[in-house]
Amino acid sequence: MGKAFLILTHRLSIAAQPKKQEAGSAMGYLGKDINKLGFGLMRLPRKEGTKASGVFGGGEIDSAQTAQMVDAFLEAGLTYFDTARGYEGSEAVIRTTLVDRYPRESFQLATKLPAWAGPKNAAEARQMFETSLETTNAGYFDFYLLHNLGAKRTQVFNDFEMWEYVVDLKRQGLVKHIGFSLHDSAAALDELLRAHPEMEFVLLQINYAYWLDGSVQSKACYEVARRHGKPVIIMEPVRGGALANPPQPVWDVLREANPNASPVQWALRFCLGLENIITVLSGMSSLEQMKQNIAIYQNFKPLTDAEMRVIEKAQQALAAIPTVPCTACKYCLKQCPQNIEIDNIMQALNRGTLYGLADGKSCYWFATMLSPKASTCIQCGACEDACPQGIALIKELKRAAKTFEG
Repeated sequence: MGKAFLILTHRLSIAAQPKKQEAGSAMGYLGKDINKLGFGLMRLPRKEGTKASGVFGGGEIDSAQTAQMVDAFLEAGLTYFDTARGYEGSEAVIRTTLVDRYPRESFQLATKLPAWAGPKNAAEARQMFETSLETTNAGYFDFYLLHNLGAKRTQVFNDFEMWEYVVDLKRQGLVKHIGFSLHDSAAALDELLRAHPEMEFVLLQINYAYWLDGSVQSKACYEVARRHGKPVIIMEPVRGGALANPPQPVWDVLREANPNASPVQWALRFCLGLENIITVLSGMSSLEQMKQNIAIYQNFKPLTDAEMRVIEKAQQALAAIPTVPCTACKYCLKQCPQNIEIDNIMQALNRGTLYGLADGKSCYWFATMLSPKASTCIQCGACEDACPQGIALIKELKRAAKTFEG
């Protein structure tokens, strides 16, 4: 297929596509004209038999299949692509499969700067932007994010004066819109938005499983963003794929309500129906997944009141699954002589229980990237004395070390 044909087909497709304003609609906000299904580039297809590397454990990215996915996405009139400096090989492959093949003005490209991931000083952190720009050859980024704020990671962005840096990038025209992604509480989000009203949007973990979760606080974070007048980009609408095959009690609830609807349909429709949304990022890993998600989006209808009650039953089924009863009060952390982020490690254990080992390991990696691991526990018992829930934290930390560090 020739490049000229691809470009012409893409332009005709966009011209013919109606905007999906019924999905997450609200008048007059940043991103209102962007179709509400975005392509998250963290979990791209990987070639079998190639060496695994990095956090996500995959082999070499399958660039041929990725190009097919890019083509299908654009041909459906969808335009938002989301990558990050930390997604192994993602920025490079999006250059060859998207940037080099389509007019720059025909899509939006977002990437992120993880200042906590290696840089020793501000200069090295700022170089991450230059590297992203060179790797993608994009010329500019439509949306640029400070990546994965929360816990100790936030302080790194303050120390390196990254807030001022991204404002300057916008002033130079190297990025169009600036924001940040967050893995923290609603209170932390509120504090950040009060301190940095110049941020134009936020990227949040939102799905029906996390909506009322006491640790992730999806609903509370979303409401904080709304109060500050900041539009939201949604990540993890299908919980990294876990809600495509949810725990059996949840499966039973969804299947009883509508045996013809897939779990992915339920998950995406929940997120697409929210207001003030720039886009909902789906981390699609195959052309088949891409086609399925496009079909769900093109046939999108908001959840009815009856269907929302089904979601509530699914949430109740999730809540009934035995997990560590941690409320993230952090009393244990204040007493721990090793400074272990015990509450985040308990969350990793719970995610492993609910959504599978891979999900738990990913959460554990985030919890311990700048903090001591569970195995550093000296079993002094100070955390257990402070825990209002009476959790056997020493036992749970041992379980976490065995589960995630082995």
